[in-house]
Amino acid sequence: MAWNDPENGKDRWKKNGGPPNDLDRIVQGWQRKLASIFGGGTRRSGGSAGAGGAGASGVWLLVGLLVTGWALTGLYRVDEAERGVVQRFGAYSKTAMPGLHWHIPFPVETVDIVNVAEVAFYSFNTEMLTADEQYLFIEMVVQYRRTDPVKYLFEVTDPDETLREVTESALREVVGTNTMADLVSEQRDQIAPRTRQLLQTTLDQYGAGISVTSLSLEALDYPSAVQQAVDDTQKARNDHDRYILEADTYAQRLIPVARGEAQRIIQDAEGYRERVIAQAEGDAARFEAVLAEYRQAPEVTRRRMYIDALEQVYGNSNLVIIDTEGTGNLLYLPIERLLEQAGTRSPGLTVEGRSRAASQGTDQSDQASRERRPERRTRQ
Repeated sequence: MAWNDPENGKDRWKKNGGPPNDLDRIVQGWQRKLASIFGGGTRRSGGSAGAGGAGASGVWLLVGLLVTGWALTGLYRVDEAERGVVQRFGAYSKTAMPGLHWHIPFPVETVDIVNVAEVAFYSFNTEMLTADEQYLFIEMVVQYRRTDPVKYLFEVTDPDETLREVTESALREVVGTNTMADLVSEQRDQIAPRTRQLLQTTLDQYGAGISVTSLSLEALDYPSAVQQAVDDTQKARNDHDRYILEADTYAQRLIPVARGEAQRIIQDAEGYRERVIAQAEGDAARFEAVLAEYRQAPEVTRRRMYIDALEQVYGNSNLVIIDTEGTGNLLYLPIERLLEQAGTRSPGLTVEGRSRAASQGTDQSDQASRERRPERRTRQ
């Protein structure tokens, strides 16, 4: 159904069914309302000039209120932990300290409030390669403060994003110059301090106005895809260290024994040397004594030396005496072999036992000879 459907009997563009309002009448109605608000409604009989003055004064009053409201928007408060950076047409003007201040309202001046005492933080994790091309997962937390609000706002386009990128760059420099074994063992405690130092140096070069208060390493591990292989490697490394420790223990136990044995051998050699020297000196002294006796009585001394030599030779020889009375046969018995066999069979056999074995061997040889030869008469 249309708005001005004649069948309905009512045109919605007309007020209460009357003729439509003219645009001039609408404007005049608004002017009368404004005049009544600002005091112009009490002068209805003053003519057109009075109505025009009242309307002008109301406009100026409205303008004054608008200007006052606009000026009040320039009030701002800076807390104790904050600093206000005032910009005039986008350029730095001044830095407001804590307290209540006023600036020329927008669009002439603007104020950015920066908290310089707040310690902000963010978590950072990434995966990167070490110096020996090993894959490593790292997670850390960076805490920082916006110490210079002017540099923080004007020197870098996006300070927070720049901080993240510089953190990753510094961490890659630290990790990329060390091996996996060093990073997970002796160099683990040095990762955070070295990364913080590189990070702060780079931020100072950029003039970012940010101070890194702390950097803590939360996780440093192998990715889950290679964890099994890493565990095997670590086990092999532990076995390697254990074997080295056992070898050192064995060496510490064996070396003192070997040194003691060497010292004993040296002492025995020195004792042997002293004994040989003493024996040689004794033989030389005895020879000189014999030489003196020989010069006095050569024949007696020579005979005595001959008898001593025979005594020494026969004393070291095996002597077997056989009674051959009653027979003219000369028996040849391998006495030395019999003694050797007896000594081989009985290593602990004494001299008496050896003599008895020799006698038994002689009896066996005599019996064998009698069986092979006929009996002969005994020579007179």
